[in-house]
Amino acid sequence: MEVTVRLRVAVLISGRGSNMRALIDSCLNNESRAEIVLVISNRPNAGGLSLATKSGIETAVIDHKGFTDRKAFETELGRTLKSANVELICLAGFMRLLSPDFANGWRDRLINIHPSLLPAFKGLNTHERAISTGVRVTGCTVHFVRPQMDDGPIIIQGVVPVHSNDTEEKLAERVLKMEHHCYPLAVQWIAEGRVRVIDEQAIVDNSGTATTQLINPER
Repeated sequence: MEVTVRLRVAVLISGRGSNMRALIDSCLNNESRAEIVLVISNRPNAGGLSLATKSGIETAVIDHKGFTDRKAFETELGRTLKSANVELICLAGFMRLLSPDFANGWRDRLINIHPSLLPAFKGLNTHERAISTGVRVTGCTVHFVRPQMDDGPIIIQGVVPVHSNDTEEKLAERVLKMEHHCYPLAVQWIAEGRVRVIDEQAIVDNSGTATTQLINPER
């Protein structure tokens, strides 16, 4: 019987691991071509660690506070990833900026999810800024990581409306639900070998084109 080789994925977290949970659920599917082999947190009390353990996934804590500088922290991070033979890194609420050396060392093997339609609203407080700016739609973006913050070839984006009476919390909940849909798709496509980066654009082979139009307000 032919044995399917699955892509070895590591997830980096700092908190509850909401997107990590979505990735775990997707990878537990018998038809998934990806396998989460390691979850790493830079915070010892991150809630996502217990969830990963309960799911039978190896975990590691690399507390950034225990290192003299970012280089030393990233050296240990890289050593741990390589010792687990990781092929793809997923940032899922990992609250540490990675250096250009680290990003370039894992080029096209390191992805992130951001709660806006990049290149709009890079950085923090995305939902507050979306509401205050008055945009009618926002969403999430999964992209390959580059040295610049929230930059890199876009793999997939999901769009949600911004309601006239939205609060940051309401909008964040709506966007997060879309994140849980988009991130597993991106990982699965990469695991299937369908994603290529050409001239700093991510090309998804054998992909369809969305035909649904979102107009907000409708009338």
